[in-house]
Amino acid sequence: MRLRPPRAGSLLVATPLLNDPNFARSVVLILQHDEDGTLGVVLDRPTAIPVGEFLPAWESVAVEPAVVFHGGPVEPEVGIGLCIRLGSLEVVDLTQTPDDDSPVRVFAGCAGWGPGQLADELAEEAWFVVEFDPGDLLADSPDEMWSAVLRRQSSELSIFASYPSDLQMN
Repeated sequence: MRLRPPRAGSLLVATPLLNDPNFARSVVLILQHDEDGTLGVVLDRPTAIPVGEFLPAWESVAVEPAVVFHGGPVEPEVGIGLCIRLGSLEVVDLTQTPDDDSPVRVFAGCAGWGPGQLADELAEEAWFVVEFDPGDLLADSPDEMWSAVLRRQSSELSIFASYPSDLQMN
């Protein structure tokens, strides 16, 4: 199966072969991809922590579910805010107060790959690379995102949307 190369603004969707508990059945938005490596956030791992508990000023613009999302295993103490403004993805400075009513998703931590590491994982068929849709950031049912992103693919990837999480259940 021929896949597009990763780039900032695309999604990494874990293949059923990826068993790492940090990334199994996850959807990662790539924020940066260059010769120094790759940085992204896991879009479908909400925590039970309300945004207002740590960032009260951002509570009113937090996308439902208005909780902090586990962005990945790297630097979990660092907050990353993302929003869609005029159809474009933007990183938000969470140390400031919101300057408009654009909906914001807040992440704790990120996902990171060193130079060549993601290329190795792609060669091992650990990830599908697909296009990001602004609705992915604003999804109100993050637990359904993995299947939803795969289902909307026009290629043979859509068949994976119904892949059981436990083959014993098939």
